[in-house]
Amino acid sequence: MTLIDPRAIVDPTARLADDVQVGPWSIIGPNVEIGEGTVIASHVVIKGPTVIGRHNRIFQFSSVGEDTPDLKYKGEPTRLVIGDHNVIREGVTIHRGTVQDRSETTLGDHNLIMAYAHIGHDSVIGNHCILVNNTALAGHVHVGDWAILSGYTLVHQFCHIGAHSFSGMGTAIGKDVPAFVTVFGNPAEARSMNFEGMRRRGFSDEAIHALRCAYKVVYRKGLTVEAALAELAEDAQTFAEVAMFRDSIQASTRGITR
Repeated sequence: MTLIDPRAIVDPTARLADDVQVGPWSIIGPNVEIGEGTVIASHVVIKGPTVIGRHNRIFQFSSVGEDTPDLKYKGEPTRLVIGDHNVIREGVTIHRGTVQDRSETTLGDHNLIMAYAHIGHDSVIGNHCILVNNTALAGHVHVGDWAILSGYTLVHQFCHIGAHSFSGMGTAIGKDVPAFVTVFGNPAEARSMNFEGMRRRGFSDEAIHALRCAYKVVYRKGLTVEAALAELAEDAQTFAEVAMFRDSIQASTRGITR
């Protein structure tokens, strides 16, 4: 039996799994699908088309699946897709996509989106990411798995944030952040790599050492990006982690944070 508070408003076309909980004064609109085990607190607004997976928790005053304020948006049918086991805390805003990009905003699995964070239209968030309080992602931002964006981090549109990367509090990111790299400041500057995060996730000492050396090639030797990538080619064949770091730099279209 679906556990919907009688003070909530749920559109009759919305599809909720049998054990979904909806708190008082929440509003769930048409074209919304919510998977099993998901808990919606009070005062949440969910608009469609939106698909929310299993075992998510969405806290009070969040706005999920709203139209984007992008001036190019003219009401086209776009959507938001949220995976499983995410925690979306108080006051979070997540907008649907636009037809100028993917027509979809995507949030993966096992993410923690903390209070008052914003995820803009067409953004793609991977798995196991943390967006700390008041982090704001403009449209078209891609965030790789296990990335952590500290409080008040601002990310410019079209930026790519690499897997396992880390930003310090109040960082303003205007260029791509390669995988594993730690950035701080306004504008963001690369300071090191997220070695503590790697240790917590079980990266081998050999892989961490290889990444430390790779970081020095890119950020300490004064090489051009092209020359640094060439120098990393051999280690990238030995260590998958170095290959990930190198690939994230090579794929950048905005230039990397230096």
